[in-house]
Amino acid sequence: MTLGPNHPLPANPRTAVVGSGALGTYYGAKLAKNGVPVSFLARRDLAHLKKHGLEIRCSEGDFILPSIHAFAKSEEIGAVDLVLITIKTTSNESLQTLLFPLLGPDTVICSLQNGLGNEELLGSLAGRERILCGVCHICVSRPAPGVALNMSGGNIRFSDLMGGDTPRARSLSELFERSGIRCSVAPSVSSARWYKLVWNVPFNGLAITAGGIDTAKILSDPHLRAETITLMNEVMAASAAIGFPQDPQHPSHEIARTLKMGAYQPSSLLDYLAQKPVELESIWGEALRQGTAAGVPMPHLQKLYERLRGLVLT
Repeated sequence: MTLGPNHPLPANPRTAVVGSGALGTYYGAKLAKNGVPVSFLARRDLAHLKKHGLEIRCSEGDFILPSIHAFAKSEEIGAVDLVLITIKTTSNESLQTLLFPLLGPDTVICSLQNGLGNEELLGSLAGRERILCGVCHICVSRPAPGVALNMSGGNIRFSDLMGGDTPRARSLSELFERSGIRCSVAPSVSSARWYKLVWNVPFNGLAITAGGIDTAKILSDPHLRAETITLMNEVMAASAAIGFPQDPQHPSHEIARTLKMGAYQPSSLLDYLAQKPVELESIWGEALRQGTAAGVPMPHLQKLYERLRGLVLT
């Protein structure tokens, strides 16, 4: 790679979205609406996307893109400047095939996925010098083919695997900001990932193990609310032990934010209800392994992980 973390992205980078579910269609459409040349790699919705384009429903204003560039194979897209990885981590084994036709000498890859370990995997496949993360704090779903529904605005925290807050990470943040998406840049990939786990671990997990319930029901039940706080504190302790201490008020802020969401069904619950694979290892398993390896007792996460392992497809 001739360019690196000190080199910003082009102003309108040729962009490929790998995974055209809720997250990929929403962010890809926001970029495309702002003039970024975006190609969508799609599977189940391909015919619909080619015929009807995309419909975005969001608090900042609904819009339709009647014509988009959607493809079945990476080879049809070719080399781009920026690859956004939005497939579920349960499909990461497909990346080796999907990724390489998209790579040119200076292509940058950004994982917008959940959980831990995605950047390291991408680095092992394509070179660490290419890799960034974007940790998405958003309530987005796919209620119908070609439709993305965003319930809460949301934001993304970007970071560069080669240095955290770099000119390249800032340019990626600015690209999304120009498309109407609130962004910031985190000091490291791991700090951004652990920050989101404080929410993902309890709410995605308890929504499944408590019988397929939404976040409002979790927080209205005294026992589940207490369990949520306990799980958050275990994740906070693990994050600090690994080297990423967080604001002590972070759990309470996340609970307050979640209360405003109403009856929100987390993404892992939607996968579980649809009998699709759930991101067990990247969200719960890896957090448990890294936290306990750092010397932090995590009995509640251990119990949650074991219960999930008995329930979900992975």
